[in-house]
Amino acid sequence: MTAVGTGSELVRNATRRLQEAGVPDAARDARRLFSFATGTDASRLILTLPEPVCEEVACVFEGLIVRRMAREPVSHLIGTRSFYGREFKVTADVLDPRPETETLVEVALRSNFTKMVDLGTGSGCILVTLLAEVPQSIGYGTDLSGAALDVARENAEIHGVLDRSTFVCADWMESAKGAFDLIVSNPPYIAVDEMAGLSPEVSRWEPHMALTDGADGLTHYRRIIKQAVSHLMPDGRLIFEIGPTQGQAVADLMRAAHLQHVTVIPDLDGRDRVVSAQMIGFQPERRA
Repeated sequence: MTAVGTGSELVRNATRRLQEAGVPDAARDARRLFSFATGTDASRLILTLPEPVCEEVACVFEGLIVRRMAREPVSHLIGTRSFYGREFKVTADVLDPRPETETLVEVALRSNFTKMVDLGTGSGCILVTLLAEVPQSIGYGTDLSGAALDVARENAEIHGVLDRSTFVCADWMESAKGAFDLIVSNPPYIAVDEMAGLSPEVSRWEPHMALTDGADGLTHYRRIIKQAVSHLMPDGRLIFEIGPTQGQAVADLMRAAHLQHVTVIPDLDGRDRVVSAQMIGFQPERRA
């Protein structure tokens, strides 16, 4: 096939066009997309860039660049996103796994657990990661989106935890039975008046039902806490991801529900990111 230029030339041109389109980290994205288009491992990319690129591969790369110029996330273009050292399938039906969510995973792993539930599981990145890190555990993932549950189920299979996972189409814990020693959730916490400030990658391409409650950002915390307290085992933990301004408000909601050891934990950037609490002493009547 006819060569249309070297990889270096194509990547350099793509970087310029991405920059002109306002794409952040344009050079990084151009290299990642070129690596994907050519099937080249990222660690070998520098060795292959000087080589000629055939017309077919250049056409694939061009299509990816055009979509990225429209601010479609790289994860949607290549179909995966890294999270806690693993690759997860990602589609437009789920939120991108984000580095700050790894803080929730770290907090959850500070104590052992055997039976957990991930509310609003989305891609399943939290549930699958925790089950993979704690081999003796079992877990449940709930979500209102059947398409999201399909993605989560596939990720559980990819990472070898499907036999310890159960996925349920449910509104938080409405159909939950029994008790858990760990309940985690990254609910939609962006207030409606904050939506306009989101990047195009988020506002145009990620599911809005997973981003905002259409109100003050606290609606789902209120609902989940009310449901969760009747499903926590003695010493069981409830752990939320939060927006960086929500720590005090979510902590107060947990204390009002008689949860103990309420702690607000920052992410690696020093912003409040996780609130953790424990069921000790006070035990509401449990649901069957």
